Amino acid sequence: MTQRRLWLLLLPYVGLLWVAFYNFRDPTLFGFPFFYWYQLAWVPLSALLTWIAYQTYMRPTQLTHFGTDQSAIMTGQSI
Repeated sequence: MTQRRLWLLLLPYVGLLWVAFYNFRDPTLFGFPFFYWYQLAWVPLSALLTWIAYQTYMRPTQLTHFGTDQSAIMTGQSI
């Protein structure tokens, strides 16, 4: 399951490297041509996609080096 969501990391590359897809002036947003605000919109979107991929990748490996569960340490429970 974790490997399936790693494809999310490819979306910003596909969305931004294909310049012919967003090489337009219209529609404008707050006076900015589409060419600029489309690229700027990818900045927080890329961060969100990276966070989702990281969270799904790191979830199975939440054990520390000593083999203890992080949630048990935070709540003071013994395993």
